[in-house]
Amino acid sequence: MTFKVLFIAHAPDADYKKHRSVIDTGMYKLYSIVVRTQEEAVQISKDYLQNESIEAILLCPGFKHSDVAEIFEALEGKVSVNVARGDGPSSKISAEARKKAGYFRS
Repeated sequence: MTFKVLFIAHAPDADYKKHRSVIDTGMYKLYSIVVRTQEEAVQISKDYLQNESIEAILLCPGFKHSDVAEIFEALEGKVSVNVARGDGPSSKISAEARKKAGYFRS
């Protein structure tokens, strides 16, 4: 049996139809998709639950608590929803790097 995980990240210039990949070791299958919006993240999550029978979702640190809750509720609690977060200093480093890359526009 294969453990199937969906990793979702945000990027302002993402096109979820082409910014995706799959890693399959046989026992672990990791789907990776970059989305532009929360709405896309919710829809992708639903699609992968229905079509790929994922068991877990891992979200990038950019997802807010309310985003995580929305995804969990949209999947009716059938999938583990987790967030990759660092400690305080690491979060600041990541935020600064995303700022330099243009993620945060006024």
